[in-house]
Amino acid sequence: MGLQLCQFSFKAMGSPCEIRLYAEDNAQATAAIQLAVAALQRLENRYSRYLTDNELHKINAIAARGGSVTIDDEFVALLQYADACYQQSDGLFDITSGLLRKAWNFASPQFLSPPSQDTIDELLERVGWQHVVLQGNQLQFSRAGMEIDLGGIVKEYAADYAANLLWEQGIRHGLVNLGGDIKAMGPHPDGAPWEIKIRDPRTSGRHIATLSLYQEGLATSGDYERCIRIGEKRYSHILSPKTGWPVIGLASVTVKAPQCVVAGSAATIAMLKGDQGRHWLDTLKVEYLAVDA
Repeated sequence: MGLQLCQFSFKAMGSPCEIRLYAEDNAQATAAIQLAVAALQRLENRYSRYLTDNELHKINAIAARGGSVTIDDEFVALLQYADACYQQSDGLFDITSGLLRKAWNFASPQFLSPPSQDTIDELLERVGWQHVVLQGNQLQFSRAGMEIDLGGIVKEYAADYAANLLWEQGIRHGLVNLGGDIKAMGPHPDGAPWEIKIRDPRTSGRHIATLSLYQEGLATSGDYERCIRIGEKRYSHILSPKTGWPVIGLASVTVKAPQCVVAGSAATIAMLKGDQGRHWLDTLKVEYLAVDA
């Protein structure tokens, strides 16, 4: 008896998610999927900024008053990766910049005008990864009023994590898709790749390309999912930690890399770099698709 294709759809980390895999039987598929989904729920419960009783919330309570806290090895590894992204991006990829959402409310239809420069400047005084010190398992905030947001890392990390768990369960052909953050564990059993359609950032329902995945990660960053229009102007939800204003230049960037977390951070950094984003991706030597604004 050959391998069976099994599919499971669910919601996690604020996104529609799907796991597709080939298994020997339903029992193997069910056990593997349950393990992966439980791991995803654990990561969401720890690191989601939308929860108010989790690990991230407790750390941000300490960040708000300025101080230090002991964190575990997994949290340390995520912050070390965030630090590497900060260095690679010349300070543009900054996990303390989520504070700027206090000025830019992309969820509100009543958001009719941009925030004042004074409001942005006040928030920028409390933004900056350079004000955070990580030594061993000790995390210290050198000024009060800061916060950490792992939104640009944790969903992509979770896709890799779930795929690794499935691999450990003997799954050699499958795909984890967390709202567009994707990790393939291997192609279809006949060797055919997973075909991923890339949407047009300006026309809903239209696709502009198809990318093939075998055992890589794929992620897209764009200005179309969460943006606002004020008059004739579109404002992206991707905010520069240097200016406090939405970035301009690129409409979307899709990156393929060995790990989803690398693809995701590379796509975000390219968006943050605007007109220089494609040149920066060329230096990384990754496969990508960029659409300018």
